[in-house]
Amino acid sequence: MTKAEQTGGAQIEHQMEPACPAEQGFPVENLAGLRRIGVLTSGGDAPGMNAAVRAVVRTASFYGLEVVGIRRGFNGLHDGDMDLLGPRDVANIIQRGGTRLLTARSEAWRTPEGRAQGAEHLRRWEVDGLVVIGGDGSFRGAHLLAQEHGLRVIGVPGTIDNDLYGTDYTIGYHTAVETALDAVDKLRDTGASHERIFVIEVMGRHAGHIAVEVALAGGAEEVLVPERPKALAEVAETVRQSQERGKSSSIVIVAEGFPGGAEGVARAITESTGEETRVTILGHIQRGGAPAAHDRVLASVLGQAAVEALLAGRSGEMVGEVAQRLNYVPFEETWTKRKDVASNKYRSARLLSC
Repeated sequence: MTKAEQTGGAQIEHQMEPACPAEQGFPVENLAGLRRIGVLTSGGDAPGMNAAVRAVVRTASFYGLEVVGIRRGFNGLHDGDMDLLGPRDVANIIQRGGTRLLTARSEAWRTPEGRAQGAEHLRRWEVDGLVVIGGDGSFRGAHLLAQEHGLRVIGVPGTIDNDLYGTDYTIGYHTAVETALDAVDKLRDTGASHERIFVIEVMGRHAGHIAVEVALAGGAEEVLVPERPKALAEVAETVRQSQERGKSSSIVIVAEGFPGGAEGVARAITESTGEETRVTILGHIQRGGAPAAHDRVLASVLGQAAVEALLAGRSGEMVGEVAQRLNYVPFEETWTKRKDVASNKYRSARLLSC
C-alpha cells in the first residue's frame, strides 16, 4: 500500500514493503509500543556497519516496524536528511565495507540547540526509538539525546579500535586487524630482503588492541601501545639485542597513540643501532575493505539485538557480546570504564619475539 509521510511540510510518497514472514511467532513482545524506529551510523566508518544496518532494518520488518534511515550520522539528523528503508533497500550490502548511510562529524550536535533540532526532525517523522551504530563519541551524543528529549536509544558498537567497555569485540576490529596484518606480512618480505628495520604504525589513538593482535600474529620483534608506555631508549635496546641474536631485519608495531609515534621510535632505533629504519603508516586503509566473517556475524547479531532491546523497553544502553552472550551496559560506562589490552596477548607478543 502507499503511505504518505508528512515531514515538515514535504509530502513523500513511499511504497511500503510487506513485513517479513512471521509464521514462527514473535519472540519479543512490543512492550514499548513502537511503530517506527530510526537508524544511523556515526563517527569513523568500520567494516560491518552495513551488516548492522541490514540487521536493524530486517529485524524491524519482522516485527512489523517501519525504519527511518538517517544519512550522515548526527549531522544528517540535525539537517533532517532521512528516508524510509525497507528490507529490499538493504539487500546486497552485508559484504560491503563503509556505510550505506554515510557518516560525518557534527559540530552542531555538540550544542543543546543542535540536538533539539534533531529531536524535532525525529518527532516529525514519528520515530519512537533510535539505533546508533558507532563508538564512544557517538554514544555520548546518543546519551544526551535520550536524556534531553526522552527518546529511546540503543547503541551498537561499531569502531575498529575495539576500545569500548562492555563487549569483547567491536564491529570492524577483526577486519582492521586482518588488513593491517596483510600489510605487515608484505613489509616483512621487503625488510628481510634488504635487511632493514621497519616501524609500522597502526590505528589506535587511545588503545593498543589492533597493535597487540597484529604484532602477535605477525611475529613482530616489538609492540608499543599507549597502555604500556616505555622509554624510546628501551625500545631501541630491544631491537639492538635482536640483532645480536642474529636477526638481520626487524618489525616494530606502534599504535598511533604511543608517545613519540612511529617517527620518534624510528629515530631512536637508528641512533642506537646505526641501521637504516623505514616508517610505514597504514592509516585509513585499515578502515576499508569487505568485512571479515566475524564482523558480519557480530554486526548481524547485535543489530537484531538492538531492535529487540528497544521493543523490550530498554534505552540508554549499548548492546555488546561478552563470552558469546548478549551484554547491555549504560552509555556512560562505554567511556568512563576502561577496556585494557589483553595482557596475555601482549605478554605472548613480547615473549615470542626473541
